[in-house]
Amino acid sequence: MKLNPFNGKWSNGLFPLFVVLPTTVATIYFGLLASDVYVSEAKFVVHSPEKPAVSGIGAALAGAAGISSAGNEAFAAKAYVESRDALRSIDKNGAFRKAYENGNIWIGQRFGTLGFGDSFEQLYKYYLNKVKIDTDVTTSISTLTVRAYSAEDARIINEQILRMAENTINRMNERSRADMVKFALNEVDDAKRQSREAGAALAEFRNRRGVVDPELQATAKLQAISQLQDKLITARTQLNQLRRFTPMNPQIPAIETQIATLESEIASQSTSLTGGSTSLAANSAQYQRLFVENEFADKQLAVALASLQEARNDARRQQVYVQRIAQPNLPDSPIEPLRLRGILATFALGLLAWGIASMLVAGIREHAQ
Repeated sequence: MKLNPFNGKWSNGLFPLFVVLPTTVATIYFGLLASDVYVSEAKFVVHSPEKPAVSGIGAALAGAAGISSAGNEAFAAKAYVESRDALRSIDKNGAFRKAYENGNIWIGQRFGTLGFGDSFEQLYKYYLNKVKIDTDVTTSISTLTVRAYSAEDARIINEQILRMAENTINRMNERSRADMVKFALNEVDDAKRQSREAGAALAEFRNRRGVVDPELQATAKLQAISQLQDKLITARTQLNQLRRFTPMNPQIPAIETQIATLESEIASQSTSLTGGSTSLAANSAQYQRLFVENEFADKQLAVALASLQEARNDARRQQVYVQRIAQPNLPDSPIEPLRLRGILATFALGLLAWGIASMLVAGIREHAQ
């Protein structure tokens, strides 16, 4: 008689395989082996006075102070906490390793056991499983969670990491303020150089052409020419009257000489005003260009100095800082593992697997018959 592998004996063995065995293993693990895990939490928010406040709890935290959350800095702090540099800082003198290599910790949870090695990269992977930092994008509140096998270790590590996050924000803040002042100083130096060059060019032009301000000098010359023309008109009128009424008057030659002198002076003044390459009219265009460049350089220097003062004032104020909402707590009891829940979940999953397997075996037996 041919043996059917799907007889009742095989079917009856499914319940111990899928239910009894896993539940027994789970009971042994959760009841006897698994070490207690203490969880320490801290909450903080990164504030900045420049950015608009967010909605919800973030806006309530900003309040009347006019401050708001700084999302980029919060994510930068998260990136640093989850970095190898952070682990190196925490593990100075092997402090982090000691907390997780304790002989009281079950071998399956202890670091450096079960043949996985104790290299820094292995420690880093282990670190990422024990330290979590999550940032709520709505409220901008960051939650730092540390899992350890003693309450004091969990709190100490949490405090160290939180302090490192604060130091990271402070370093970024200092760098930002230093860069801001440095940039403003560079702008002032450039503006000073341009102002000096523009002033020197204007002074050199004045010395070379012998002019101070062509427009003012032209105005003065026009006034002088106008006065000379008035005198010339008066002299010509007087000469005409003398020639008409007293042709032999001895004053006529003197007035004629005066008229010639006035005409010569008017011609000379007119030539210096509009005639030739050295006239005021010829110098005016270049002077105006140099004068405008000098004025612009002076205004640019004034703006740069004002920006430098503003940058220094901003540097005196802390732009971004960490505000703790909840300090790292000292847990008074372990919250992991969830022993009863783990055993019941294993039992429920075992029942589900046993039910599916029984249906499959029953279907195969029926097909075989």
